[in-house]
Amino acid sequence: MVRCSFCENVIKPATGKMYVKKDGKILYFCTNKCEKNMLKLKRKPSAQRWTKAAAAKKGGKK
Repeated sequence: MVRCSFCENVIKPATGKMYVKKDGKILYFCTNKCEKNMLKLKRKPSAQRWTKAAAAKKGGKK
């Protein structure tokens, strides 16, 4: 079971993207939205209301 590196949603088999950074770290993304927010816009998952990290920080549902 692979989870998105940004929003922490489960990625279904044969979907999503795998991104390998120059330092060898592997990132998985479920959508282009997650990929763009993390890599291009350099946003933190806990600052985005729609991610599970933000819900956990707020104390709401996971």
